[in-house]
Amino acid sequence: MQTIKNDKKTIRSWAFFDWANSAYNLVITSTIFPAYFTAITSDKDDSTIDYVYFFGYKIINSALYSYAMAFAFLVIAVLSPILSSIADARGNKKIFMKMFTYLGAIACSALFFFEINHETGVNTLNFSVIMFVLAAIGFWGSLVFYNSYLPEIATVEEQDKVSAKGYTYGYIGSIVLQIICFVFVFKPEWFGIVDASIPARLSFLLVGVWWIGFAQIPFRKLPKGSPDFKKQKQNIITGGFKELNKVWNQVKHMKYLKRFLFAFFFYSMGVQTVMLVATIFGEKILHLPTSKLIATILVLQLVAIPGAMLMSYLSSKKFGNVNVLIGVVVIWIGACISAYFIHTEMQFYALAVVIGLVMGGIQSLSRSTYSKFLPQQSPDHTSFFSFYDVTEKVALVFGMFSFGYIEVLSGSMRNSVIALALFFVLGLVFLLLLKKVQPKAIAVS
Repeated sequence: MQTIKNDKKTIRSWAFFDWANSAYNLVITSTIFPAYFTAITSDKDDSTIDYVYFFGYKIINSALYSYAMAFAFLVIAVLSPILSSIADARGNKKIFMKMFTYLGAIACSALFFFEINHETGVNTLNFSVIMFVLAAIGFWGSLVFYNSYLPEIATVEEQDKVSAKGYTYGYIGSIVLQIICFVFVFKPEWFGIVDASIPARLSFLLVGVWWIGFAQIPFRKLPKGSPDFKKQKQNIITGGFKELNKVWNQVKHMKYLKRFLFAFFFYSMGVQTVMLVATIFGEKILHLPTSKLIATILVLQLVAIPGAMLMSYLSSKKFGNVNVLIGVVVIWIGACISAYFIHTEMQFYALAVVIGLVMGGIQSLSRSTYSKFLPQQSPDHTSFFSFYDVTEKVALVFGMFSFGYIEVLSGSMRNSVIALALFFVLGLVFLLLLKKVQPKAIAVS
């Protein structure tokens, strides 16, 4: 049955998926888990390099963390086009959305057992790193199918607002659970907790439970899959590649969509990398304590909410999507240049506020702009959005690699930040080229 677009209950339930899974992104990838991983794998001696043994291989602890995340992104980049194409071909995208959600949430909950205790001999590093990878695959894999619902539940003129609503729900939900987790982490004595590892591990369990629990809201309301799919008798693996190839052949003949994807690729190299290295930069360059870095991340999340709403208003009511994206990318360029020169704690906080405002806006607006560029009558929305997500994941790999490589070559993380500014400049160039061919409705909507 055809999904009724702009239905308030459907949109609200769709947005609750952001509420459900965004806690993973904040607690696991940005705050508590990275801090816990570093602490539990450190030998507490600043004069030595922290090594761990992963399945018998000796490796630097931070390198293991980076490689694990990179591997997860690689898996998603390879699998999501195949799986999403299959989902569109069979019209059952919600099954895949559920599968990745349960995989991610259960793996996240299993991180409760992450412990290294030299006195008792307990060491679950191998198991926990695998769970960390599976949690990341579950999170990013589910987003492919979640994003693809956007053009099916909202008309073109409403997609900016609906996309921003999802991000807003996500930011609020993640902050609520983050605060709950912080109560356990900073005040364990209130609950009679004496084991120093329990508060962080309990946070991982809470993220998994929260994720599964609130995901039931969209699972009940959202349609099974694409409304206009056509069943085909074909091998599910080769059929997936054929579907992906069909999308690519369409993209090649759509100038505006192709130019937007180039722009998105380059500025995503900057956006995603900044989001992952911000705390490292604050700790390594400015020597800020962990508590202040966590507070900074919360500020980023809080200001991102009005940022996403502001970008939605400016794009839909004032200047149009591409024009607003151009302005936001210019701000990102200025932020990267400013980061090169900052030296004080207050300068770092001020820059964090600016980045927070444009962080939520550029993510939300990019998703809705891409949705508007898609052929609206096509049933292959999941395949198109998997292409979008793969572009983002590959950009992240290039961004993170170049950030680290330039630091190694130059000996300064500040030079890596300037490289990120260059990525934003390339994205800006393609956005300016896009203005020449973009649909009028997206320019002035």
